[in-house]
Amino acid sequence: MAKQLNIDPEKTLSGDKLRPSEILIHGYNKQFKDERKYWGDSKLIELLRHMLIVREFETMLHSFKSTGSYRGIDYLYKGPAHLSVGQEAVVVGSAAALAPEDKIFGSHRSHGEIIAKGLSAISNLDKKKLHEIMVNHEDGKLLSLVHDYVKPESGGDAEMFLLTGILAEIFMRDAGFNKGMGGSMHAFFTPFGAYPNNAIVGGSSGIAVGAALFSHLSQGDGICVANLGDGSTGCGLVWESMNFSAMGQFKTLWSSPFNRNPPILFCFTNNFYAMGGQTSGETMAWDRLSRIGAGLNAEQFHAETVNGSDPLAVADAVSRKREILREGKGPALLDIECYRFSGHSTTDTNAYRSRDEIKAWKLYDPIESFQRKIISEGLLTETAVTELIASVGNQIEAITRVVVDRNLVPAIDIKTNPTIIGDMTFNEESIELTQLADDLLMDPGGSKQQQSIKKKARFGFGKDGSLLSGMRAVTLRDSLSEAILHHLTHDKSLIAYGEECRDWGGAFGVYRGFADVLPNHRLFNAPISEAAIVSTGIGYALAGGRSLIELMYADFIGRAGDEIFNQLAKWQAMSAGELRLPVVLRTSIGSKYGAQHSQDWTSLLAHIPGLRIVYPATPYDAKGLMATALSGNDPTVVFESQRLYDRVEIFVEKGVPESYFRLPFGRAAVRRKGDDVTILTIGPSLYPTLEAVKEMQTHGISAEVLDARTLVPFDYESLINSVNRTGRLLIVSEAVERGSFSNTIATNVMRLAFDKLKAAPIVLGAPNWIAPGADMEDTYAPQEEDIFDSVFGEFFPDKRVNKRGIRSWDFIQLAGQGL
Repeated sequence: MAKQLNIDPEKTLSGDKLRPSEILIHGYNKQFKDERKYWGDSKLIELLRHMLIVREFETMLHSFKSTGSYRGIDYLYKGPAHLSVGQEAVVVGSAAALAPEDKIFGSHRSHGEIIAKGLSAISNLDKKKLHEIMVNHEDGKLLSLVHDYVKPESGGDAEMFLLTGILAEIFMRDAGFNKGMGGSMHAFFTPFGAYPNNAIVGGSSGIAVGAALFSHLSQGDGICVANLGDGSTGCGLVWESMNFSAMGQFKTLWSSPFNRNPPILFCFTNNFYAMGGQTSGETMAWDRLSRIGAGLNAEQFHAETVNGSDPLAVADAVSRKREILREGKGPALLDIECYRFSGHSTTDTNAYRSRDEIKAWKLYDPIESFQRKIISEGLLTETAVTELIASVGNQIEAITRVVVDRNLVPAIDIKTNPTIIGDMTFNEESIELTQLADDLLMDPGGSKQQQSIKKKARFGFGKDGSLLSGMRAVTLRDSLSEAILHHLTHDKSLIAYGEECRDWGGAFGVYRGFADVLPNHRLFNAPISEAAIVSTGIGYALAGGRSLIELMYADFIGRAGDEIFNQLAKWQAMSAGELRLPVVLRTSIGSKYGAQHSQDWTSLLAHIPGLRIVYPATPYDAKGLMATALSGNDPTVVFESQRLYDRVEIFVEKGVPESYFRLPFGRAAVRRKGDDVTILTIGPSLYPTLEAVKEMQTHGISAEVLDARTLVPFDYESLINSVNRTGRLLIVSEAVERGSFSNTIATNVMRLAFDKLKAAPIVLGAPNWIAPGADMEDTYAPQEEDIFDSVFGEFFPDKRVNKRGIRSWDFIQLAGQGL
């Protein structure tokens, strides 16, 4: 399909100038009397109280970390505490301008954000809804704890529920909102609109954009806020995410009602320091953080610098940006300048800051400044403020006395249930598909590409026994296409995107013809921003959608390393199983392109807990396993070999079913039975192995061939049963041998089948150096001769069979030793 956007050389090459407009800096100038009229006195007093709660909560944490005691309560807290003392106006002012349905995504310094957002939600939710939230959370266990042990005069049920849940999470207790699996840097509570906080600097940016995209496509009312620090403007993901959120196609290609921008606010809490490095003037190019908006789009992200020492200035700015976002005119960016009086962490001695600087900023302490305003304007007397401070102190003390008691509030019981954390990693859930989506451009069966596939034979051998070409029989590419299109056309919540996914038909043709069937908002081209592709897919899924994302080459996994390793793989477990991440990441393993485009990184991802890893080698498996991946609620990575896209089905005699079907994960396939040696293959190594096995048969060796299909979960049962019969094991993979998953399998087989083994297992992989180009590729990935030589060189040396490959047995041994 040709592009709809024409690039006119006359217009493009004509002379002109870019004319950035002014960016407002500290433009808030409302009179306090007007704010009293808008907010009401009780709400303004509430803002002060909420700031006091945040300050006292963090004072408690600091006291425990520095002295081991708070208000006579002794407790040794071993975890981290990144405090935000001095930033209270930012979080409270922002939360005051947000609705309960708005979602915030924070950073490692987000105690204040979750507290403020929770307190704001409590103030705005009706009592019935609020009660339902508390009763439904963990069957009311946390609410019962509050009722039974927290002093009733300390605060209302909902506030104590919130604060107890947060503190229990920080102290890593079972009563924590996420059972202590998140801890200080990852605490969140979604019913109040506080979504995952992120220990990785800038890590929330793409996730928040993805959640905003879900809100946009589901036509929800809420906005999403990425709460970031000034130091995060040095992170690639942040820039990728900002660009992604403002893609031109939202307005130029997407149809109504989706032809508007996702409602995302990038809220930078600018405290002038990224740990000890100063941002403005030292580590960043900008002088004012808001300046970066001018480089992003014509609207300059509606960027503005705001006084973060004044909660009303912050609330005013967030409120105005929220309206812009709800009108579909975002994204928006706020540079909220404030000062962090506490160190980066509790071990920070502030050696990089002068006492004069800290003293000067003390005059702008947000709480003291707002207290003075409240008193001077007659909303409260000094005595009333003193009583308010005392009341807040009692409130924090009350929840602290309960949570520090390990008998009342224990941690999860790992001794009794050693696998409890592992049980939180995967949910094993799946969805059912019923009817066609109502947003399709045409009947999927009418697509020329799908009609072309239907004309092909479903089995790879013709009636005369000859092998059919990919032009005449269904290929692995076709099988993937059928499974994916079925899901996209039967699941409206599923979106697919990546590099070259729409007009090109996917870089390798899997999505060919899809653009005729699916609207732009369901299948679209993403920027060359691998980190943002993965991160937004995560955010879209955890907000309620389902995402199918693609990285063109497995080698590009490095560009999205954190997003795959620390985000996609971890949030289900870090949420204690609350979150669902139905994300399928497709990526291809290249061929003929050399060192940076031909690497098998299956072992790298198999090493990371929290990811399902699938590597189909046949068309039948590709269709069934992809369907299982797309129907599941666990994050799954599907590796696809470019050398296999045109392979036809030669194992299942009935061929690849035209109808939809699923194959279970964790079940290897026996491709050939044998008695003398077991050969386990991963991915495309199946095919040279089968050729080698034919030759072995002529020398009296009967080999059993198992195709792994999936690495996580892995089918040890079938493998051990085979090895118990044959006593020998060769594992063949195209991954570099050193540190490979094949070695993990070999080690486990040594342990589980030791008494049946006649020889140590052999691992045959790629050598421990770069992948060469096309003309030398056969010297890199294991070939038929290498497999043959490995079996006879180690297992059957008495056969005295001449070596066939260019690799000597000494070479194989050296490669196995990591040389």
